[in-house]
Amino acid sequence: MNRDEIEFTTVLENNTPRYGVRLAAETRERLRQYYAHVSAGNARLHLVAPCSPAEFAARHILESLVALRFITAGAHIIDVGSGAGLPIIPCLIAHPDLRATLIEASAKKAIFLRDTLRRLNLQDAAQVVTARFAETLTPAADYVTCRALERFTERLPSLVDWSPPSSTLLFFGGPSLREKIEGLSLSYHAQLMPESTQRFLFVVNRTGNSHRHSGEQAA
Repeated sequence: MNRDEIEFTTVLENNTPRYGVRLAAETRERLRQYYAHVSAGNARLHLVAPCSPAEFAARHILESLVALRFITAGAHIIDVGSGAGLPIIPCLIAHPDLRATLIEASAKKAIFLRDTLRRLNLQDAAQVVTARFAETLTPAADYVTCRALERFTERLPSLVDWSPPSSTLLFFGGPSLREKIEGLSLSYHAQLMPESTQRFLFVVNRTGNSHRHSGEQAA
């Protein structure tokens, strides 16, 4: 391991309790491999904004894993605008029973995602679709995740309409996304991320009524 990977692993191991996550040593090692792979391809593909190993561990990995508390075992998840594979690849690494469809419009990033799944031995758990979500038929799924879709707030109404009717939507964002969710009169829960006042995981229930609530306790 190089210095960055050591820092990443240390921060990951030391901060799992505050995110409500438990990670076995083998899982931490696979997450380190994922971090190294993203870091190697980032300059060429612009997968994530430049950040320190500590920030990658906390903001990209541990925040992604917060979604797992709302996902049932063996579920099928559609991840829209996968990019670097966040949040879905960390979730697949931590819970190998999950299945996923990754939708990514960029052909280069889709190639990266397929290579990442192969390197991590996740190719049987997930498939990558190279397309914009609006250009594809909606797969059957239990959940839809989205973390960094371009013009996310603007596209939210279309994404909600496109999603499977009985699915739960797990969307990462801030106050502007919350305002849009409320404007659509969707029932939701807002999970505040540790050490943040602006970043949330919004758990949207499409089958619920228009009652809105925000359990904003830290993980």
